[in-house]
Amino acid sequence: MRSSRNMIITVVGGGSSAHVLIPFISNTFKAVNLLTRRPELWSREVRAKYKGPEGEIRGEYSGQITLASSLPEDVIPQADIIILCLPVSKYRPVLHRIAPHISQERDVFLGTIYGQGGFNWMFQEVKSRFELLHTTYFAIGLIPWICRTVQYGQEGVTFGPKSVNVVAVSPRNRFSYLNEVFLRASCECVFGKGGFLLADNFFSLTLSVDNQIIHPSRCLGLYLSSGGSWDKKEDVPLFYRDYDKLSADLLKELDADYSVLRESVKSKYSNTLFTYMLDYLALERLSYGSCNSDILASFVASQTLGAIRTPVVRAPGGRWVLDKSSRFFSDDIYYGLCIAKWIAEKLNVEVPTIDRILGWAQSLLNDEILCQRRLVEKNEDTGGKFKTGVPSVYGFTTVDDIIDDLEV
Repeated sequence: MRSSRNMIITVVGGGSSAHVLIPFISNTFKAVNLLTRRPELWSREVRAKYKGPEGEIRGEYSGQITLASSLPEDVIPQADIIILCLPVSKYRPVLHRIAPHISQERDVFLGTIYGQGGFNWMFQEVKSRFELLHTTYFAIGLIPWICRTVQYGQEGVTFGPKSVNVVAVSPRNRFSYLNEVFLRASCECVFGKGGFLLADNFFSLTLSVDNQIIHPSRCLGLYLSSGGSWDKKEDVPLFYRDYDKLSADLLKELDADYSVLRESVKSKYSNTLFTYMLDYLALERLSYGSCNSDILASFVASQTLGAIRTPVVRAPGGRWVLDKSSRFFSDDIYYGLCIAKWIAEKLNVEVPTIDRILGWAQSLLNDEILCQRRLVEKNEDTGGKFKTGVPSVYGFTTVDDIIDDLEV
């Protein structure tokens, strides 16, 4: 068994998670490479700070990038582990770009720091085309720590780790090795907590609810309470610390839609395990070791979420409005609620709050998502290449097609 000290890891993408992950793991591997559209903006040393709820510094970390490049051929062929630190909606186009350069001759791990949206479907889409027969693929259920970028290419910040993390790995017998060489280094070895549990399947991650219900319901709540625009940026409520009852009620109703979906799946596929396919509060209690029984309190009192701002941009008239280009829409609508709606239609399950939010989103985004409360299933030509992650774009036609048991 190879030690991580002899392995090369390539981080793909320059998201907030990359700014924290690189300082955490750089002393673990022989080399840490980076694939990014803007390599010239990355310094060789990347720093990260761990801040407490009052802004106090609890830890400082730094790591070295061996090579940063915008060309996959520079940093992918030699990689033993490839980890995507990108918005979910970017996973598929990036996989198609890097897959031709992944080694076909030796074992490689390919995964994502956040497992929403059917990462297994995305991998299977490129596996046969590029003969990735020696690639183990994995998806971490939730990002192991709250993180943000302080200065692009130079510094990130984390507001604390999850207490427990969940990951899906295929084949599953590779979990222990992956855990030893990478997963533990990404969280548990830094904070003394945040160990990883192995999920039964990737589907459990797809229907466990976090960002894909938190972000859209909160954005709709802000829109309903204020019209979605503000005179001054300082007037914009903080996304979590200023959470209100309207947003909490919307999240609760959206979570209820997902719960009906999950129970329908468990009933139909009673011989399949879905141990970590959890509702919002159950997932929150598992992830943070909390005792929260109230959605509103879980956000307002959060020790890790309080400083996060609402994504806004300045409109032509000078007012501040919700940022429609935010991953809160590109990820959580098209690779979140749209997938849930597709599953609901196949199982003949009513999801009124999902319908309500998708109806609002299509008006805001000037897009056709629903027609008479039915999902408008666009193909890659009519809907835009890689725009949506609904199972039909991979050729799936039934829920049977997307229920997976991890290979041994």
